[in-house]
Amino acid sequence: MKNKRNIRLVLVYDGGGYHGWQVQPGVLTIQQVVEDTLSRIIQERVRVKAAGRTDAGVHALFQVVNFSTHSGLAPQVLLRALNALLPPDIRVIWSEEVPSSFHSRFSAGAKTYQYCIWNSPVACPFLNRYSWWIPMQLDLEAMRKAASQIIGEHDFVAFKASGSDAKNTVRRVLECGWDESGPMLRFSVKATGFLRYMVRGLVGTMVEIGLGKRPPEDLLQVIESRERSLAGPTAPARGLFLARVFYPPEFSLELGEEGCCGWMEHLVGLKAASPSGL
Repeated sequence: MKNKRNIRLVLVYDGGGYHGWQVQPGVLTIQQVVEDTLSRIIQERVRVKAAGRTDAGVHALFQVVNFSTHSGLAPQVLLRALNALLPPDIRVIWSEEVPSSFHSRFSAGAKTYQYCIWNSPVACPFLNRYSWWIPMQLDLEAMRKAASQIIGEHDFVAFKASGSDAKNTVRRVLECGWDESGPMLRFSVKATGFLRYMVRGLVGTMVEIGLGKRPPEDLLQVIESRERSLAGPTAPARGLFLARVFYPPEFSLELGEEGCCGWMEHLVGLKAASPSGL
């Protein structure tokens, strides 16, 4: 029997209709749909590993996955076949063979998540599925001041989901900040790793700062307290996107902005996250 090949895919998906990435009994997940579709194409059961296990309702502009297969189908043939059979809210935008040592999660050096807020007295019907509508005016400068404090290495246990089994809760934030385009606000954060609900907890706390309910300095104080009860609410899942995954040079992925998150930039009118490497 010939050796297995390691195939890397980049997925874009709308997570609104799924119970997250990871296979779970009795509910529809993105991993299940992708694995079932792949199995139909290559006539072989596969297990697909992802760079990030997005939660229920969370979207991806750049989800990297890999799987091992005996199939001899060319990567581009797999891409076309998958897009012909997958539901329209999941698409493959990149496919290639990679070394057997590559793992979509463990080989990653950093990831970028983005969170969108529609800050207007009137909700936008076209963006309700992809943003958190907040009708009260937010103080963006106060939110930017708060965000600047979390760059560096911190223990984010105060923003960990209850029931999470993460033993190490220290993460290093490389970049973060807020952009705006009219009523659309977007928080972008690049880090070496994330805890479950970490970004949504940070956003919920910064929204309270933006509403004047607490000063910008409170965000760092919450982090230092290590107490979840002192943080703000967890922001809704629908505004969160896995926006980019970064790899070291031996596993570099040279995919342009268009095709991964370019469509979303046009939708919300914001500058794309930097595609620069580590």
